[in-house]
Amino acid sequence: MLTLFTTAKPFIGHSAIIQRNALKSWMLLHPNVEVILFGDDAGAAETARELRLRYEPFVRRSERGSKRLDYMFSTARAIAHHDILCYVNCDIILMDDFLRALKQVRGKHSKFLMVGRRWDIEMPEPVDFLQASWRSRLQGVALMRGVQRSEEWIDYFAFSKSLYGSSVPPLVVGRVYWDDWLLWKAMQLKAAVVDASDAVIAV
Repeated sequence: MLTLFTTAKPFIGHSAIIQRNALKSWMLLHPNVEVILFGDDAGAAETARELRLRYEPFVRRSERGSKRLDYMFSTARAIAHHDILCYVNCDIILMDDFLRALKQVRGKHSKFLMVGRRWDIEMPEPVDFLQASWRSRLQGVALMRGVQRSEEWIDYFAFSKSLYGSSVPPLVVGRVYWDDWLLWKAMQLKAAVVDASDAVIAV
């Protein structure tokens, strides 16, 4: 199945709401999905316990204190239970269409990178995941009132576990170019690079 991994901002105020919405949506993708949360940010340990996520408090950091992407990628590759990994920004809600697209890509390619853009909507309160229609309602709001970001905004990177190996340089989260590097490297390695933005409503 699938291991998703991420790092968060402190779980305070509005950030707590949108990040918890995202993490919970990932856990609901499939019973066998694994989610790894990196970083000792405020509220991270408590959120991981509540949602039953795998929690890795330590993250290697740059000299300025920014979290190192290469550390998270290499650690996720080493500890993940599954053969497909996905780095997702921690405020992105994923739904069934993401899993369907991933299954299609995996069925056609043994070495791949699947990426996509997000739909921005206002999210002032927690999603009621107990409502059976939460997915269709959220997708409807996104399509009616949301804004899909342009091509330079990439919010998830799903890839075959062996794709990057130990090749990720010391890039940091929250800075420019690391997403471009992931695309470039996958193409250099002759992996199939798939833009799933038209098939996946990532909110």
